[in-house]
Amino acid sequence: MDFLFDLPLIVTGPLLLAVLVGFSLLGLSWFRKHRLPHLRFGETDVEFGAAMLASIMVFYGLATALTAVQVWEGYEKVKEINEQEASSLATFYRNVTYYPEPIRSAIRERIRDYTYQVIHESWPLQHLGQIPTQGVRAMDEVQAMLVRFEPSTEAEKGLALETLASYDRMMEARRMRLGSVERKLPGILWLVIVAGAFISLISSFYFPVLDPGVHRLQVGLLAGFIGLVIFMMLALDRPYRGDLGLKPRPYELLYEQLMTR
Repeated sequence: MDFLFDLPLIVTGPLLLAVLVGFSLLGLSWFRKHRLPHLRFGETDVEFGAAMLASIMVFYGLATALTAVQVWEGYEKVKEINEQEASSLATFYRNVTYYPEPIRSAIRERIRDYTYQVIHESWPLQHLGQIPTQGVRAMDEVQAMLVRFEPSTEAEKGLALETLASYDRMMEARRMRLGSVERKLPGILWLVIVAGAFISLISSFYFPVLDPGVHRLQVGLLAGFIGLVIFMMLALDRPYRGDLGLKPRPYELLYEQLMTR
């Protein structure tokens, strides 16, 4: 199923809708022809069937609504993590600006290299769902420089403490970003969503609607709406993958506006 997250949305959307609507219409045609004539309905059976379908759709709607909210909140959380790392990186870079030479230039060069690496090397890997491992060495070298630096004045001591604190915040945000690369819905939730869709659609077949066209239209609309909800969750479930995958724009702005001046 992972390949679906890498397909263009213009392909995934129509494909998903075609599968669900096609299944519902073909299944309904077969059911009305081969099964519905052999079923016996009493005077109150239609009301019972309607109540059962309503119950199924309530539970399925609740499950999909909660899952969709979770997917959206996860997507926004990962976006916030990226902005947090870029902000911490900018603060760290500005703090280093006040260090004496030659340590200032050495650290700033490694920060620029790290930011460039995040944009051009780490992000393509994240887009493929892989956790990048580059950049650790550069940050280890930066940490070693910060630890070796011996401030000679009270102002430099305060600056050194604040710079180490900003470095720690940046590294924490980096770890959160790497941890978010594999963020996704558990497979059991996807099973519930997909199986629930087919159960809901099949339940809508059990009605002796006189006009086949009306029956097909209603079932097709139900399938289309369910398909749209599943499509939305599919598009946002993997925050870095697909057409809606997060872009490294916060890092690009940082690199262009602060580090190349």
